[in-house]
Amino acid sequence: MWPATKHFGTHFAARAEVIHGEASVGDHLQAVYHLWLVGHQLEHGHAPWLDPYTFRPESSPRVNFGGWPFGLPYWPLWAAFGPVAGWNVLLLLTYLAAGGLAYLWLRELGLPGGAALAGGLAFELAPYRVAQSAGHLRGMIAVLLPLALWAYERSRRGSRWWLALAAAAVASIPFSDLHLALGAVPFFLFYVLCRARDPWAVLGAAAGVALAVGAALLVGRLAISGSIASGGRSLNEVAFYSADGLDFLTRHRRHGQESFVFVGWLTPLLALVGLAAVLRARRFGLALALAVGVLVPTLLALGTHFPFYSTLWHHFSPLRYPRVPEREFPVACLAIAALVGFAAAWLGRRLAFVTVVLLAALFADLRLGVTAYRVARADSHNAAYAALQGPGRLLELPVLHPSVNHGSLYLYYDMQARRQRPGGYSTLAPKRAANLALRLEPLNCGEWRPGAEELLSHLGVRYLAFHSGLFSPGNGWFAWRALNAHDWGELARGGGIATLAPGRAPSPPPVREPTSRVVFCPEWVGRSPRYRHGAFWIRGSGRLDVRLESDAPDRTTITVDGASRSVRVVEPSRLSVPLGRGRWHLVRVDVVRADRRVRLVSIRTTRG
Repeated sequence: MWPATKHFGTHFAARAEVIHGEASVGDHLQAVYHLWLVGHQLEHGHAPWLDPYTFRPESSPRVNFGGWPFGLPYWPLWAAFGPVAGWNVLLLLTYLAAGGLAYLWLRELGLPGGAALAGGLAFELAPYRVAQSAGHLRGMIAVLLPLALWAYERSRRGSRWWLALAAAAVASIPFSDLHLALGAVPFFLFYVLCRARDPWAVLGAAAGVALAVGAALLVGRLAISGSIASGGRSLNEVAFYSADGLDFLTRHRRHGQESFVFVGWLTPLLALVGLAAVLRARRFGLALALAVGVLVPTLLALGTHFPFYSTLWHHFSPLRYPRVPEREFPVACLAIAALVGFAAAWLGRRLAFVTVVLLAALFADLRLGVTAYRVARADSHNAAYAALQGPGRLLELPVLHPSVNHGSLYLYYDMQARRQRPGGYSTLAPKRAANLALRLEPLNCGEWRPGAEELLSHLGVRYLAFHSGLFSPGNGWFAWRALNAHDWGELARGGGIATLAPGRAPSPPPVREPTSRVVFCPEWVGRSPRYRHGAFWIRGSGRLDVRLESDAPDRTTITVDGASRSVRVVEPSRLSVPLGRGRWHLVRVDVVRADRRVRLVSIRTTRG
């Protein structure tokens, strides 16, 4: 976890983006929030599986699936060490759990201690699992699979109550990571079928799988249905995140965190030796289970680079929901680790010192040169949020669509605010919350459309939190100026964050006035409006002249300072609108069909 361990108690160990004056933003903030909610709810006598704060009032209290099961151990860690050190300690404990549970499982398979230790180390330091622990909960959730396999193996030679532990472990995976469950649950069942000699063991494993399927259906019913992800993902999204062959061999993130599937250089060779050793020992069922455990997730991780992925995507509906095809890869990491253990056992019988050499070589192969963690600023006591007193909902600016991962910053700060918010971050956000975000987005650029004040009042918003570091270039200055004009004034400021309340005096903006002549609001793709309405600011006087082009005929209306002009853009067209008094002018652009891509080829002001 170096260099994060240098600031273990004050900074998160995570891979994060630096935001000036605020906490560094990353998926770890979302994970910490979901884990914290469990203990927070229990302390106040409320249901620990509910989130009472996010997407309110557009949604009823949402089920906090991400809090199970690690929210329970995080609760005492948070109470003892605080949110930051508590997260870092939990990470270290899950490293111990990953290696230790894999070790115990391999010992049950008959491996000597040194060989099982090599396999445990290979899973604990598997680069994909490590990378997915630097923010996502996936690296943590992956430890439930070796727990399930170990408990199953224990049940084969002892009490059948171990089957209950195996069933509970495998059934817990879908709650926190439905996509990992698509690979982990079938692998568990396949492993049992390959290993079982007792029909009771098969029935016990089948019961665990049935519970996991029930958990998945519950998540689908309560979280996915009616959400922005209810229609699944497109193949284009899958293609964007798909790994290629070189990603399995390079230590560098060639195109993003999600497609990083490096497995080491020595480790795959040892896995082949281990497979040969298992076959030589005539343990054909185990060999088949481990080989399938490596091969299937590896092929799926290739996504659209795998020739049959598109066919599977069209005919196996659960596969349409993950946009990242590598989500099942922890299964391959565990199977590879097991084969490494068998290779170490086979080689160790011939050379006594080989186990020690292998442990050192595995550490060098899997860890050295692979950097997953950064020192992520926590900002756990922000003065702007501490100033919020009394009832009322909180709206953060800029308003972000629920699928934008920067919204995890808002979740994290709500651990301090502890109040309902219309916004939030979730790829499973309700559609109503997403539509509300689109209605509120113009505030990000200082455009208060008709009914904006009434909408804030209807939502019960009594406070605003202004996050300077998240605004698009130039937009924050206009947003602040419009807030002051609508009677919202500064309440307190902490770093790059300011909280505002109605009825307070105007104050200087925390961001600088833009120096460019034209500033586009966020709802633009290049110089084309993403939706039927878009806006931009222009500095100047006299007249506004705009040249327009379009992919197909479309009527376009431009409104500025109360004056409107309209033209049906069939071929390159021109609109000229008079500008009123003032240094800056808000220009509204409305089109009939956004898909016809009206483009503003040139924008200029002229005297006269």
